[in-house]
Amino acid sequence: MWLSVEEALSCVFMRISSPAGLLVGTLDVVLDSSARVAPYRILYQAPDSLVYWTIACGCSRKEITEHWEWLEQNLLQTLSIFENENDINTFVRGKIQGIIAEYNKINGIKEDDDTEKFKEAIVKFHKLFGMPEEEKLVNYYSCSYWKGKVPRQGWVYLSINHLCFYSFLMGREAKLVIRWVDITQLEKNATLLFPDMIKVSTRSSEHFFSVFLNISETFKLMEQLANIAMRQLLDNEGFEQDRSLPKLKKKSPKKVSALKRDLDARAKSERYRALFRLPKDEKLDGHTDCTLWTPFNKMHILGQMFVSTNYICFTSKEENLCSLIIPLREVTIVEKADSSSVLPSPLSISTKNRMTFLFANLKDRDFLVQRISDFLQQTTSKIYLDKNISGSYISSDDEVFTRSSSLISASPHKSLSSESEGERQFNLNDNGIPTATQALMTMYRRRSPEEFNPKLAKEFLKEQAWKIHFAEYGQGVCMYRTEKTRDLVLKGIPESMRGELWLLFSGAINEMTTHPGYYEDLVEKSMGKYNLATEEIERDLHRSLPEHPAFQNEMGIAALRRVLTAYAFRNPNIGYCQAMNIVTSVLLLYAKEEEAFWLLVALCERMLPDYYNTRVVGALVDQGVFEELARDYIPQLYDCMQDLGVISTISLSWFLTLFLSVMPFESAVVVVDCFFCEGIKVIFQLALAVLEANVDKLLNCKDDGEAMTVLGRYLDSVTNKDSTLPPIPHLHSLLSDDVEPYPEVDIFRLIRSSYEKFGSIRADLIEQMRFKQRLKVIQTLEDTTKRNVVRTIVTETSFTIDELEELYALFKAEHLTSCYWGGTSNATERHDPSLPYLEQYRIDFEQFKGMFALLFPWACGTHSDTLAARLFRLLDENGDLLINFREFVSGLSKEDPRHSQTNTKVCLVSPCELHLSFHVKMLLLKMGNKGNNLRFLHGLFPPSLGNLLAIGKKSSQENRNYLRMWSQENKSKAKNTKDLPKLNQGQFIELCKTMYNMFSEDPNEQDLYHATAAVTSLLLEIGEVGKLFSTQPPSDMDTVPQEGAAAVPPGAAQGVPRTSLDRDWAITFEQFLASLLTEPALVKYFDKPVSMMARITNAKNIRMRGKPITSASDYEISTMSG
Repeated sequence: MWLSVEEALSCVFMRISSPAGLLVGTLDVVLDSSARVAPYRILYQAPDSLVYWTIACGCSRKEITEHWEWLEQNLLQTLSIFENENDINTFVRGKIQGIIAEYNKINGIKEDDDTEKFKEAIVKFHKLFGMPEEEKLVNYYSCSYWKGKVPRQGWVYLSINHLCFYSFLMGREAKLVIRWVDITQLEKNATLLFPDMIKVSTRSSEHFFSVFLNISETFKLMEQLANIAMRQLLDNEGFEQDRSLPKLKKKSPKKVSALKRDLDARAKSERYRALFRLPKDEKLDGHTDCTLWTPFNKMHILGQMFVSTNYICFTSKEENLCSLIIPLREVTIVEKADSSSVLPSPLSISTKNRMTFLFANLKDRDFLVQRISDFLQQTTSKIYLDKNISGSYISSDDEVFTRSSSLISASPHKSLSSESEGERQFNLNDNGIPTATQALMTMYRRRSPEEFNPKLAKEFLKEQAWKIHFAEYGQGVCMYRTEKTRDLVLKGIPESMRGELWLLFSGAINEMTTHPGYYEDLVEKSMGKYNLATEEIERDLHRSLPEHPAFQNEMGIAALRRVLTAYAFRNPNIGYCQAMNIVTSVLLLYAKEEEAFWLLVALCERMLPDYYNTRVVGALVDQGVFEELARDYIPQLYDCMQDLGVISTISLSWFLTLFLSVMPFESAVVVVDCFFCEGIKVIFQLALAVLEANVDKLLNCKDDGEAMTVLGRYLDSVTNKDSTLPPIPHLHSLLSDDVEPYPEVDIFRLIRSSYEKFGSIRADLIEQMRFKQRLKVIQTLEDTTKRNVVRTIVTETSFTIDELEELYALFKAEHLTSCYWGGTSNATERHDPSLPYLEQYRIDFEQFKGMFALLFPWACGTHSDTLAARLFRLLDENGDLLINFREFVSGLSKEDPRHSQTNTKVCLVSPCELHLSFHVKMLLLKMGNKGNNLRFLHGLFPPSLGNLLAIGKKSSQENRNYLRMWSQENKSKAKNTKDLPKLNQGQFIELCKTMYNMFSEDPNEQDLYHATAAVTSLLLEIGEVGKLFSTQPPSDMDTVPQEGAAAVPPGAAQGVPRTSLDRDWAITFEQFLASLLTEPALVKYFDKPVSMMARITNAKNIRMRGKPITSASDYEISTMSG
């Protein structure tokens, strides 16, 4: 299998033999984590030992020979001076380890937690797929890739930005590279032959992977990485996610990569936050099985305890049986109780409201107590600092106070939500910022004349039921949350308790308590500020519940304005979206102004993620989930609704406003009650119940308008007979016709029906369906954006629609690559979602230089970077060192003969471009688009230049004919061309150098050099003749000026020293063009056709593989993403 090539002392230079090499390579791919075995290696064998050490390996004879020669010169000669074999072994091992350490130090490579096996996989991943060091490998798995009916056993590599596959079977390689941002569908399928198979779909192809050892782990990781990629397409925060990875504990197991562990920890933290409605920055530290003593039923409930930086949480194994949230800011004592056979390893936690929670059956109680004590110490320190440093926010990690006991006693901390009944309606803080300190409903409650009617009596009974519940299960954030709690919510929350319980169930109370003064600061900073969001807010203020008296005067309108504006400044990525005004107005009715703000934060950022961004992506995702649920639960209606197109119409308005805009107010707030308690599943259940209740009528509908009328009348009829408020007219019902009213539907009965029929919908199922729909929605939006961009720009260029779409995909891929592999500017600067679609994606000079080399036909040789710099500066009109897609296509158009831009291409290589004024740049960009290149060039010459053509050696009758054809246009264009500055001698010298460089490596290099020499001689004569007619110096500058140097990208040409230059010598732009036209070789060079689609295809292949596709093997996977 291995053949010795050369031996010296104890070192052996070996190569793999061909037949065995194929077998070994195949076995390595199938059985080992390695990909293909290196065909050359150098071994060191200690004397009198059977053990060999591999000290070098290589993929080519040249590479391994360099290693061997280095060993001969630097190591083998030294070994002869040693007499002791042990000394030789020690010296060789120390030398090799020292070389490795020095290499790591020079290249900044640090030791990490990854195993040696995984490090080897990282090296091979980068080498096999041509990935840069910045591309992080997360994990790799053995699997089979199916192409047609032929499986290829190999390894799938999952990195942050790519899914890659490699196989080497009997001498044939197969490679596949797919960007996560190109994946449109990712699902786990089961077939008769393969029960576990993962299907990966892109816009152009489908890929199937099977025979996984752990398909669940693999698929979950794929989902997570695809989600990160979708976030990158959605906003800039996706590029910052790596910074939020949790830190690893030193005792973490080393079976997978450090990055894989980090991603696992992030996924667990996300599930933890969603389960207990915790702030977005809360990170799970760990969890353990335990039991919780529940005093209300005298039982030990089996479940899990979760511990994070600021919270201790518990949830029962049996769903909805019991859950608990204990903020560490509320904890006073943590202590270990005495163990017994009934209560092993108990842990007692006491809170400020005099509640004590008893956990037992803890596996590692001592470690847990110490961990909680550490977090408590940080929390106590933070509370202390917050009290002594007003208006400042100190992180719990910034300062820690030490203590000697594990029993923590925190000083009482007044709750911000406790307000006296006689408090004023407005509170003026130290800065004089007015904010409403009472819920608007308390100021505008409209009671019926009867003081004690049956509705008020029922409301009183509800209040008493909740007070009894609080007495039994606790009150506030630390209360036991059980099925009884949910049952009380389904029966309706009393008007007086609605705001308090909304804060509690949504988790907004936690963020409000830990951010005192935050809202007032936002209000102060946002007052008097105007932008697009504030303009939209002002338009919608008087459309927010206009039928309610609270918003018929300035007090309610002003409070709504402050909350919406403050949130727009808090989260500019969302800013303001229609429907936020309706939801916020209802929040203000039942909660104080600051509470309403934090409820809106919880709604927009946690409970309805991405619902209110500019493209309402979250609502579109849930619309897809709703369609999928309707297909599963109401199959008899699904096809009909799809044909009518009703689901997509109704779901957006239902979900965005939580039924507030389509249902009577007093009924819709009951839906909001259930939503804050149970989450989005309530909205799905209720929507399905509404459709199910109208199945027969919807099946008989002829069009979408009739179906919308049926659903609208049904929702108008939903009533809340328990409401103590007089009915508020519903806008939809006011606009309806005089058709016989629909029979009344009780809201509580409708909600109970939704739980009975569709209560099996689980939160984890919704999240799985959301992932599937998110891929589909975001990729559909990206396709729509691409079509809009192409439709807008296609009239400005001669590129075909297909070419523009491919160029857009390549441009966006370059933008994304630069974002996650680094660049001279950050992702926020290059991607601004608030800009029009044409300007959203931008690239800087480094990215442009790479695309210039791939796409521009005359980008070759040493001059390429200089030409790229000049073209980049010409296109970057605003001087921000970034160009958008429209500007990029404008520059690329100048390389396409269909755009009649020969003159522009010539101008770009001239150093005089570096000091052209703005209007000259605009002229260069607008040149062309009027027919044949040569005809247009002649159209630039003034009639007086006609004789200039006769000076050249190769003037033709065709040129004269073109001049006559375009003589009329000459008159209008002569004015512009005469305004161009003259070229002095120093600039002319630079121009000649550049032209000579341009033609290097061209097949007709010699003809072009001769033609350039002829043109140069002609122009020198013209310049000398011009001196006779002008005594004025052509310019005040003898060198290329460097004005605006800060905005000039690297690679721009430098000026020529003023020594030995003739200050009186000069030529005009027209003279240069006319002289160039006398040489057919030059004209042919600038007019030669270019196949843009071929260049785009080659650029994509280079970008995705790191090299052009050269293999024609049947085993080559030719389908690439993008």
